[in-house]
Amino acid sequence: MHEPALLRELVVIFTAALAVVVLLSRLHLPTIAGFVLAGALLGPSGLGWVEDHAGIEQLAEVGVGLLLFTVGLEFSLRELGRLRRALLLGGGLQVGLTTGFVSALGVAAGLGPPKAVFLGFLVALSSTAIVMKGLAERGEADAPHGRLIVGVLLFQDLCVVPMMLVVPMLAGRGQSPVTLPRALLTALLVVAGTLLLARPVVPRAMRLVAKTGRRDLFVLSVVAVCAGIGWLTALAGLSLALGAFLAGVVLADSEFGHQALSDVLPLRDIFTSLFFVSMGMLFDARVLAGEPGRVLGLLAALMVGKAALVVLAALLARFPMRLALLAGVALSQVGEFSFLLASIGAGMGLLAERELGLFMAASVLSMLVAPFALRLGPTLVAAAARVKGSGRFEALDAAAISALPLALRDHVVVLGFGLGGAMLAEALRAAGVAHAVVDIDAERVRSAGLRGEPVLYGDVTSPEILERVNLNVARNVAVMLNDPDATLRAVRAARRIAPQARIVVRARYVGDTPSLLAAGASEIVAQEFEASLEVIERVIQGAARQAARGVEPTGARLPPGVEVESLVVPPGAWIAGRSLAEAELRARTGATLLALSRGETTAVHPTPADALAAGDVLCLVGATEQIAAARRLIESGPAAWSGSQPNDRGRLPRDSEESA
Repeated sequence: MHEPALLRELVVIFTAALAVVVLLSRLHLPTIAGFVLAGALLGPSGLGWVEDHAGIEQLAEVGVGLLLFTVGLEFSLRELGRLRRALLLGGGLQVGLTTGFVSALGVAAGLGPPKAVFLGFLVALSSTAIVMKGLAERGEADAPHGRLIVGVLLFQDLCVVPMMLVVPMLAGRGQSPVTLPRALLTALLVVAGTLLLARPVVPRAMRLVAKTGRRDLFVLSVVAVCAGIGWLTALAGLSLALGAFLAGVVLADSEFGHQALSDVLPLRDIFTSLFFVSMGMLFDARVLAGEPGRVLGLLAALMVGKAALVVLAALLARFPMRLALLAGVALSQVGEFSFLLASIGAGMGLLAERELGLFMAASVLSMLVAPFALRLGPTLVAAAARVKGSGRFEALDAAAISALPLALRDHVVVLGFGLGGAMLAEALRAAGVAHAVVDIDAERVRSAGLRGEPVLYGDVTSPEILERVNLNVARNVAVMLNDPDATLRAVRAARRIAPQARIVVRARYVGDTPSLLAAGASEIVAQEFEASLEVIERVIQGAARQAARGVEPTGARLPPGVEVESLVVPPGAWIAGRSLAEAELRARTGATLLALSRGETTAVHPTPADALAAGDVLCLVGATEQIAAARRLIESGPAAWSGSQPNDRGRLPRDSEESA
């Protein structure tokens, strides 16, 4: 039988990539770096085990399309409207400044203007696939700096087509002067037409498929929408990736967006891994071995220079310093579309073979470094804020604060004005509780200020900003941020300023609990844990109601009045260091321990020998008074438990409730 060559090479790629990624994961290194290293190992300058590069590159392009499709599914048209400042102003300034600076530098170095402008194009683009993947893994796509980064990346992708049309002009191939304006107009019409025409058509077609009740047909229809719109935009001269992104945006506004995202994720992960491997195959180790100084020097100049220009563009667009620095670190690498432009330009004489080799080597290395930069970005930004003279660093944000007078004391400070923060502020206002809100989204602050909300614009991790809302005399602080790193740094800053305040933090994962407690949080509400408890409680309540009506429930039945509660073992608690048998939690209080979470792991029905530690999250079930007794036992020990009466289920301490 004929051996399918492409299948053989896919087996080689996935096996090698799996081995490298597993090895790097043991060293706690990014997955993307493992794929790029696997590609370099298997490529022509490595072992040379992969020969059908064209076939792999086509599959890799599908992976980029699926990645952008899933990104589009998370950004409806309303979300894109929120990105317009980052997309148009931030992205426009970044591409313009980078292209202009590199062009001027090239002319000063003796290069001709066409070649200098071409190099500016190459440097201006960043890797959408790597950055989007990194943001998704860290849960930062919806954070303020994540929205800025996504906006800039989308603008860069829109610029690829005009750049490709300009390259022949730079090479002296005689393009018509009207070619570029016509292409720009065509691109805008294609994007607008896709969104206007597909929005009413695609959801209706998906409803017809959904009515069949067959998941296989639904998955097929999702892939057809992604591939179809991507193919049509490619025919119009735009990139397949941009078309796939538009397809995701179209579905995001329908009721099928969440299910489509769930069904496509496995396909996306498979094909995007091929993309990163294919990028690694472009790396030529012989160039690095022959001219290591030039390659590493070019790599440093590319990443440092580009990061500085991204920061400058973000500051000119009036984004806060912290967001600008995080965007600079995240976008400092060279993008995948730069490789396409470089190969086209080299074929037209804009780059010599040696220059192309140097650029490819440095660019692939920048993509290899990019995942590490994304991971270290928050740490580098925090270090920059601590250097001598960092008052000027913080003052950039402080200067933009509203001059709203505040004479607050014993109030509540809400950090973050997203959905959760806005709901909390509304509840505080309805209850007549004095409060102040801090958020870094200028549009949110402006609209909230018009409604009379006491909201200040600024970086919630900045001590100067927090002092402006009198946090040092606040009674309670609620941290409601989508950025995990900003959440941790905001808790640390708030605890330093207000040692006496109770800090309640909304976290995404239970695994964030120990670090937040160590930073000074008084109580953590983990979304994944609380959502699970809410499901348990609703199921139990439903079963109890069914039992009261004489309906036999299908699941376990508990009597009415039963509560499910999660309690965190605070540092220095009596129960910390004791086993469950020694604590006698159930014997003393009557509450039953359902699960014990520590870090990333959760034990259902732990054994009596299991020891408890500070930061553990205990899931308890019992009557209201039993849960209250368990809370006192956990925090204060048997003496407080035996001599106290059960209190209510409120999460804030009694003195805070009375002040409110």
